[in-house]
Amino acid sequence: MNILLLGYGKMGKTIEQLALERGHQIAGRIDADNRADFDTLPNEAVDVVIEFSSPESAAENITYCLERGWPVVCGTTGWLSQRQTIEAVCRRKNGAFFYASNYSIGVNLFFRLNKTLAQFMRNYPSYQVSMTEIHHTEKKDAPSGTAITLAEGVMEHLPTKRRWASKETDSTNSQINSTEAVEIESLREGSVPGTHTVRYDSDVDRIEITHIAHSRQGFALGAVVAAEWIIGREGIFGMDDLLGTNDQ
Repeated sequence: MNILLLGYGKMGKTIEQLALERGHQIAGRIDADNRADFDTLPNEAVDVVIEFSSPESAAENITYCLERGWPVVCGTTGWLSQRQTIEAVCRRKNGAFFYASNYSIGVNLFFRLNKTLAQFMRNYPSYQVSMTEIHHTEKKDAPSGTAITLAEGVMEHLPTKRRWASKETDSTNSQINSTEAVEIESLREGSVPGTHTVRYDSDVDRIEITHIAHSRQGFALGAVVAAEWIIGREGIFGMDDLLGTNDQ
Protein backbone atom coordinates (compact mmCIF):
# COMPACT_ATOMS: atom_id res chain seq x y z
CA MET A 1 0.00 0.00 0.00
CA ASN A 2 1.03 3.63 -0.51
CA ILE A 3 1.47 5.47 2.79
CA LEU A 4 1.53 9.24 3.21
CA LEU A 5 3.53 10.25 6.28
CA LEU A 6 2.38 13.42 8.02
CA GLY A 7 5.15 14.41 10.39
CA TYR A 8 8.67 13.29 9.62
CA GLY A 9 10.40 13.46 12.96
CA LYS A 10 11.93 10.52 14.79
CA MET A 11 8.64 8.62 14.89
CA GLY A 12 7.89 9.30 11.23
CA LYS A 13 11.30 7.99 10.22
CA THR A 14 10.87 4.85 12.32
CA ILE A 15 7.44 4.24 10.78
CA GLU A 16 8.94 4.67 7.32
CA GLN A 17 11.65 2.09 8.03
CA LEU A 18 9.16 -0.51 9.28
CA ALA A 19 6.67 0.19 6.48
CA LEU A 20 9.35 -0.38 3.82
CA GLU A 21 10.47 -3.57 5.57
CA ARG A 22 6.87 -4.81 5.36
CA GLY A 23 6.74 -4.20 1.60
CA HIS A 24 4.86 -0.88 1.51
CA GLN A 25 5.66 2.29 -0.41
CA ILE A 26 5.91 5.85 0.87
CA ALA A 27 3.68 8.16 -1.19
CA GLY A 28 5.04 11.29 0.46
CA ARG A 29 6.59 12.81 3.55
CA ILE A 30 4.93 16.03 4.70
CA ASP A 31 6.42 18.11 7.48
CA ALA A 32 6.42 21.76 8.49
CA ASP A 33 9.13 22.47 5.92
CA ASN A 34 7.19 21.22 2.88
CA ARG A 35 3.54 21.75 3.83
CA ALA A 36 2.83 23.12 0.34
CA ASP A 37 3.52 19.69 -1.18
CA PHE A 38 0.32 18.44 0.46
CA ASP A 39 -1.83 19.86 -2.34
CA THR A 40 0.25 18.39 -5.17
CA LEU A 41 -0.45 14.75 -4.28
CA PRO A 42 -3.14 13.16 -6.47
CA ASN A 43 -5.88 11.38 -4.51
CA GLU A 44 -5.10 8.02 -6.11
CA ALA A 45 -1.45 8.19 -4.99
CA VAL A 46 -2.37 7.64 -1.33
CA ASP A 47 -3.98 4.54 0.19
CA VAL A 48 -3.66 5.58 3.83
CA VAL A 49 -2.21 8.40 5.93
CA ILE A 50 -0.19 7.93 9.11
CA GLU A 51 -0.26 11.17 11.11
CA PHE A 52 2.40 11.86 13.77
CA SER A 53 2.82 15.63 13.52
CA SER A 54 2.21 18.14 16.33
CA PRO A 55 -0.72 19.07 18.59
CA GLU A 56 -1.01 22.40 16.78
CA SER A 57 -1.41 20.96 13.27
CA ALA A 58 -2.98 17.53 13.83
CA ALA A 59 -6.66 18.50 13.60
CA GLU A 60 -6.14 20.50 10.40
CA ASN A 61 -4.09 17.67 8.88
CA ILE A 62 -6.68 15.02 9.72
CA THR A 63 -9.58 17.11 8.43
CA TYR A 64 -7.78 17.78 5.14
CA CYS A 65 -7.07 14.08 4.60
CA LEU A 66 -10.59 12.95 5.46
CA GLU A 67 -12.03 15.56 3.09
CA ARG A 68 -9.89 14.04 0.33
CA GLY A 69 -11.16 10.56 1.12
CA TRP A 70 -7.95 9.19 2.62
CA PRO A 71 -8.13 6.85 5.65
CA VAL A 72 -6.18 8.33 8.56
CA VAL A 73 -4.23 6.62 11.34
CA CYS A 74 -3.34 9.25 13.95
CA GLY A 75 -0.92 9.00 16.86
CA THR A 76 -0.51 12.69 17.64
CA THR A 77 -1.70 13.61 21.13
CA GLY A 78 -2.65 16.94 22.71
CA TRP A 79 -5.40 17.93 20.23
CA LEU A 80 -8.38 15.92 21.51
CA SER A 81 -10.51 18.96 22.37
CA GLN A 82 -11.29 18.91 18.62
CA ARG A 83 -11.97 15.20 18.39
CA GLN A 84 -15.76 15.51 18.07
CA THR A 85 -15.34 17.81 15.08
CA ILE A 86 -12.95 15.36 13.41
CA GLU A 87 -15.29 12.43 13.98
CA ALA A 88 -18.18 14.44 12.49
CA VAL A 89 -16.10 15.04 9.34
CA CYS A 90 -15.27 11.34 9.17
CA ARG A 91 -18.94 10.36 9.35
CA ARG A 92 -19.98 12.99 6.81
CA LYS A 93 -17.39 11.74 4.33
CA ASN A 94 -18.07 8.05 5.09
CA GLY A 95 -14.38 7.88 5.86
CA ALA A 96 -12.10 5.89 8.14
CA PHE A 97 -10.28 7.34 11.15
CA PHE A 98 -8.12 5.42 13.62
CA TYR A 99 -6.82 7.10 16.77
CA ALA A 100 -4.73 5.76 19.61
CA SER A 101 -2.78 7.64 22.25
CA ASN A 102 -0.28 4.78 22.09
CA TYR A 103 0.11 2.09 19.41
CA SER A 104 2.29 -0.27 21.42
CA ILE A 105 0.73 -3.70 21.99
CA GLY A 106 2.37 -3.79 25.43
CA VAL A 107 0.91 -0.42 26.40
CA ASN A 108 -2.57 -1.48 25.32
CA LEU A 109 -2.27 -4.59 27.49
CA PHE A 110 -1.14 -2.21 30.25
CA PHE A 111 -4.31 -0.15 29.71
CA ARG A 112 -6.39 -3.26 30.41
CA LEU A 113 -4.30 -4.16 33.46
CA ASN A 114 -4.79 -0.61 34.74
CA LYS A 115 -8.57 -0.92 34.47
CA THR A 116 -8.57 -4.30 36.19
CA LEU A 117 -6.48 -2.96 39.08
CA ALA A 118 -8.82 0.04 39.42
CA GLN A 119 -11.77 -2.36 39.68
CA PHE A 120 -10.03 -4.17 42.54
CA MET A 121 -9.12 -0.93 44.33
CA ARG A 122 -12.60 0.62 44.34
CA ASN A 123 -13.34 -1.29 47.58
CA TYR A 124 -10.22 0.03 49.33
CA PRO A 125 -10.60 3.81 49.76
CA SER A 126 -7.55 4.04 52.03
CA TYR A 127 -5.39 3.87 48.87
CA GLN A 128 -4.86 7.07 46.90
CA VAL A 129 -4.09 6.77 43.20
CA SER A 130 -1.55 8.89 41.32
CA MET A 131 0.58 8.60 38.16
CA THR A 132 3.97 9.55 36.80
CA GLU A 133 4.91 9.70 33.12
CA ILE A 134 8.46 10.22 31.81
CA HIS A 135 9.30 11.13 28.20
CA HIS A 136 12.11 12.62 26.13
CA THR A 137 12.71 16.35 26.31
CA GLU A 138 11.37 16.91 22.76
CA LYS A 139 7.83 15.79 23.65
CA LYS A 140 5.58 18.84 23.35
CA ASP A 141 2.45 17.89 25.28
CA ALA A 142 2.10 17.07 28.97
CA PRO A 143 0.62 15.00 30.42
CA SER A 144 1.15 12.43 27.69
CA GLY A 145 -1.84 11.05 25.84
CA THR A 146 -1.00 7.64 27.31
CA ALA A 147 -1.15 9.03 30.85
CA ILE A 148 -4.51 10.66 30.15
CA THR A 149 -5.85 7.35 28.77
CA LEU A 150 -4.64 5.63 31.96
CA ALA A 151 -6.34 8.27 34.10
CA GLU A 152 -9.58 7.82 32.14
CA GLY A 153 -9.33 4.07 32.77
CA VAL A 154 -9.05 4.71 36.50
CA MET A 155 -11.97 7.15 36.47
CA GLU A 156 -14.09 4.57 34.64
CA HIS A 157 -13.84 2.19 37.59
CA LEU A 158 -13.25 4.45 40.63
CA PRO A 159 -16.42 6.51 41.09
CA THR A 160 -14.65 8.94 43.45
CA LYS A 161 -12.29 10.04 40.67
CA ARG A 162 -13.97 12.53 38.36
CA ARG A 163 -11.04 14.34 36.72
CA TRP A 164 -7.32 14.19 36.17
CA ALA A 165 -5.00 17.01 37.16
CA SER A 166 -1.46 17.83 36.07
CA LYS A 167 0.92 18.20 39.00
CA GLU A 168 2.92 20.78 37.04
CA THR A 169 0.27 22.98 35.41
CA ASP A 170 -2.41 22.65 38.09
CA SER A 171 -0.15 23.04 41.12
CA THR A 172 -1.90 26.26 42.18
CA ASN A 173 -5.33 24.74 41.71
CA SER A 174 -7.01 23.31 44.79
CA GLN A 175 -8.36 20.49 42.62
CA ILE A 176 -4.90 18.90 42.50
CA ASN A 177 -5.27 17.91 46.16
CA SER A 178 -8.89 16.95 45.82
CA THR A 179 -9.89 13.36 46.39
CA GLU A 180 -11.80 13.70 43.09
CA ALA A 181 -8.61 14.19 41.02
CA VAL A 182 -6.11 11.69 39.63
CA GLU A 183 -2.78 13.50 39.91
CA ILE A 184 -0.38 13.08 36.97
CA GLU A 185 3.28 14.07 37.29
CA SER A 186 5.07 14.70 33.97
CA LEU A 187 8.86 14.48 33.75
CA ARG A 188 11.00 15.18 30.66
CA GLU A 189 14.39 13.48 30.67
CA GLY A 190 16.95 12.83 27.93
CA SER A 191 15.73 10.49 25.19
CA VAL A 192 13.29 8.37 27.22
CA PRO A 193 10.75 6.79 24.78
CA GLY A 194 8.08 6.50 27.46
CA THR A 195 7.64 5.26 31.04
CA HIS A 196 4.27 5.22 32.79
CA THR A 197 3.60 4.29 36.42
CA VAL A 198 0.25 4.01 38.20
CA ARG A 199 0.52 3.81 41.98
CA TYR A 200 -1.87 3.28 44.88
CA ASP A 201 -0.50 4.58 48.20
CA SER A 202 -1.78 3.95 51.70
CA ASP A 203 -0.27 4.64 55.11
CA VAL A 204 1.14 1.10 55.26
CA ASP A 205 2.15 0.18 51.70
CA ARG A 206 2.17 0.96 48.00
CA ILE A 207 0.99 -0.93 44.90
CA GLU A 208 2.56 0.03 41.56
CA ILE A 209 2.29 -1.06 37.95
CA THR A 210 4.75 0.28 35.37
CA HIS A 211 5.23 0.08 31.63
CA ILE A 212 8.68 0.97 30.24
CA ALA A 213 9.19 1.36 26.51
CA HIS A 214 12.72 0.45 25.38
CA SER A 215 12.43 2.10 21.94
CA ARG A 216 10.01 3.65 19.43
CA GLN A 217 9.82 0.39 17.47
CA GLY A 218 6.73 -0.90 19.28
CA PHE A 219 4.81 2.34 18.74
CA ALA A 220 5.77 2.51 15.06
CA LEU A 221 4.92 -1.12 14.32
CA GLY A 222 1.48 -0.74 15.85
CA ALA A 223 0.78 2.31 13.67
CA VAL A 224 1.80 0.45 10.49
CA VAL A 225 -0.34 -2.57 11.45
CA ALA A 226 -3.28 -0.22 12.09
CA ALA A 227 -2.76 1.31 8.64
CA GLU A 228 -2.81 -2.14 7.05
CA TRP A 229 -5.97 -3.02 9.01
CA ILE A 230 -7.99 0.12 8.21
CA ILE A 231 -7.80 -0.25 4.42
CA GLY A 232 -11.31 -0.94 3.06
CA ARG A 233 -13.04 -0.09 6.35
CA GLU A 234 -15.39 2.74 7.18
CA GLY A 235 -15.88 4.30 10.61
CA ILE A 236 -14.03 5.44 13.72
CA PHE A 237 -11.64 2.96 15.32
CA GLY A 238 -9.10 2.42 18.06
CA MET A 239 -6.75 -0.22 19.36
CA ASP A 240 -9.54 -2.30 20.93
CA ASP A 241 -10.98 -2.76 17.43
CA LEU A 242 -7.62 -3.77 16.02
CA LEU A 243 -6.82 -6.16 18.87
CA GLY A 244 -10.35 -7.55 19.17
CA THR A 245 -10.55 -6.66 22.86
CA ASN A 246 -13.73 -4.55 22.86
CA ASP A 247 -15.83 -7.20 24.58
CA GLN A 248 -13.21 -8.59 26.94
